[in-house]
Amino acid sequence: MQEQPETVIAGPVDFDPAVLVTYLTGRFGAANLSLERISGGQSNPTYFVGWGERQMVLRKQPNGPILRGAHAIDREHRVLEALAPTGVPVPVPLLYERDAEILGTPFYLMQRLQGRVFHDAALPGMDIAERHDIYMAMADVMAKLHAVDPSSVGLGDFGRPGNYFERQIARWTSQLEQSTGDVVPHLADVGKWLGERVPADDGRVAIAHGDYRLGNLIFHPDRAEVIGILDWELATLGHPLADLGYCCIPWHTTPDEYGGILGMQSATAGIPTQAEFTARYFAQSAAGGRLDPFHVVFSLFRFAVIFIGVVDRARAGNAAAADAAKLAPMAARLAVRAREIINGERAW
Repeated sequence: MQEQPETVIAGPVDFDPAVLVTYLTGRFGAANLSLERISGGQSNPTYFVGWGERQMVLRKQPNGPILRGAHAIDREHRVLEALAPTGVPVPVPLLYERDAEILGTPFYLMQRLQGRVFHDAALPGMDIAERHDIYMAMADVMAKLHAVDPSSVGLGDFGRPGNYFERQIARWTSQLEQSTGDVVPHLADVGKWLGERVPADDGRVAIAHGDYRLGNLIFHPDRAEVIGILDWELATLGHPLADLGYCCIPWHTTPDEYGGILGMQSATAGIPTQAEFTARYFAQSAAGGRLDPFHVVFSLFRFAVIFIGVVDRARAGNAAAADAAKLAPMAARLAVRAREIINGERAW
């Protein structure tokens, strides 16, 4: 008698695993399933999927109502497909399933990369040289991503070119106004300050990741080499300095403000200064440019509104992470940091 494949599940699952077994059997043949919900992340539910010898990652939309245009699983898969042949390190996409009847929402599968993910920007336990090299590798790969011509990889229509900051400020201001939660002090004022200082459009258009930070990169197990950029949910055609400004948030936030390094200089030897990090990026970027306070304030404002959306989803009962409601104070903290930059309270 032939043995039935086994199913091993770790953590909460927001769909019927038996349905996934049937689905994967139809595409890859019968095998044992291991399914593990990945902790962390506040948006699209993500799972490690073992199917026999295949090691994959499944990303899906959260169950329940979502904002129009949010949780765009199809866009994530599309950008991975486009970048996979370019040399920009991304997990190889394997399939996209648009039929929401199968797991309750659309989903896709991609290659699972084996490496290191650093969620603590201070990189505790590392030597000085490795801390330095990891940050510089992060800058180099960001420049490599921004060097890809969107039209050359079929992403010419991946977003609206031009006036990126103007459109983004309008978008996040609108989302802030639609929030059902408590008003965050001064955050609307930060949005107003940005709206009054939008830089002239310089025509630069790149594939902008939208959440480019240390915790969304996988590094080689043994060396300071990025082998994969993860979490492309917010990717679009945008201005490269939006990604750079966002990546600089840790220099302006404390460890309890989503893992910043502000005030930790004595414990972070080897980590470059913001000026050194941005200089490395510009040295690798053919486009040149300059990071201004506007770009970091914009990133703090946008990030704060994203946190507000996470808490709103938690209130509605469809947040991806069980601890989403605990993030409620974060938007207010980021608003304070933005105002410190605006008021010149810290050296730039």
